[in-house]
Amino acid sequence: MRFTFLGTSAGTPTAQRNVTALALNIDDNRDWYLIDCGEGTQHRLLHSHHSSAKLKAIFITHVHGDHCYGLPGLIASANMSGRTEPLTVCAPDGIEQYVRNTFALTDVHNMRFPLNFVRSDQPDFYYNDGAIEVSAVEMSHRVPCFAYQITEIPPTHINETKLDDLGVPRGPLWHQLQQGDDVTLANGNTLRASEVCTPAWPARKIVVGGDNDQPSLLHKALLDCDLLIHEATFTEDVFAKVGPQYMHSTAAMVAKTATNTGLPHLILTHFSQRYRSGHSSKNKHKAQHTVKDLYKEAREHYQGNLLLAEDLQSYQLEKDKSLNKL
Repeated sequence: MRFTFLGTSAGTPTAQRNVTALALNIDDNRDWYLIDCGEGTQHRLLHSHHSSAKLKAIFITHVHGDHCYGLPGLIASANMSGRTEPLTVCAPDGIEQYVRNTFALTDVHNMRFPLNFVRSDQPDFYYNDGAIEVSAVEMSHRVPCFAYQITEIPPTHINETKLDDLGVPRGPLWHQLQQGDDVTLANGNTLRASEVCTPAWPARKIVVGGDNDQPSLLHKALLDCDLLIHEATFTEDVFAKVGPQYMHSTAAMVAKTATNTGLPHLILTHFSQRYRSGHSSKNKHKAQHTVKDLYKEAREHYQGNLLLAEDLQSYQLEKDKSLNKL
C-alpha cells in the first residue's frame, strides 16, 4: 500500500505545504484512491504519477474547506480530460450538495462519466471494489467528521490438492471459488470459498483519520491495524494557548493512543501553519516552531515507527508490514 501526501497543512497552505490530500494505491497498480481534496490538489497531482483517469474513488472526511475545496475542480478537470469511467465519492452530508451546486453555478454540464455519491456518515456505509474494503469511524470535531479504515483484499491461493480430492472439476467452479464465491457441487453440497482458498499474504490495514480531538475514539479500529495516519495540528504548549475550541489533536494525544493500542506505525500530518518546515526562523518576531517540535513531542509518548508526513513524499506499507519512505 503506497501513500503520497499531496498536502499536509492544516487550515491554510504554507510556502512549503499545501492543504490536506492523500493519494493511495496498492503497490504498482495504476488505479488509485484519494482521501480528502483540499484546494490545489489537482495541481499537486501534476507532480505525482497519479492520473485522474485512473482514480477509482474519493473519500472525504468532512466538509471543512481545507479537506474539500479542491473537489469540484478536480472532478471538472477529469471531465474535460475525457474520463468516461464512473467515479465514486464517499463523503458525509453536504459534500454532494457542495459539488453539484458549484457545477450548476459555474456552468459545468454534460458530465462524460457517472458521478456517484455515497454517504459515509450512514451506519451501514461500506465500500468494496474487490481491491480494498473501507468502513468509517466517527470522530470528534466541530462538524461531522470520519476516519476511514481501509483494508486491502489480497489475491487468493486455491488449494488444488483439496479440490481434486473433493472431486471438484477444474474450470468455472474453481474460478468462482478463487473469486471468493461459494459454489454448489454436483451432489448438492455447498463448498465455501474460505474452505479451499487462503490470502496470498496477510491483508494490510490502515486507518486515515479526519480532524479529531479524541484519538481514543479509534482505539478499537487500531487494535488490528498496521498504520495510523492522523492529524497532529498542535503541540501541547500551543494547544494550551489557542484553546480546545478548534477541536484538533496534539502530537501527544495521538502518540498516547498509538501506544495504548500497540500500533506499529504512525504518520502524523495536518500541521498548523505555526510550524515551519525545516529550521526555526532567525527572526525573533516570526514563529519559532517547526514540525520537528511535533515529532519530538510524539516521540516522548510513542516508541514505534514514527514519521512526519511531507508534501509530495511517498511511503509504502510492504506486504511484510514494514513501512518505508520511498
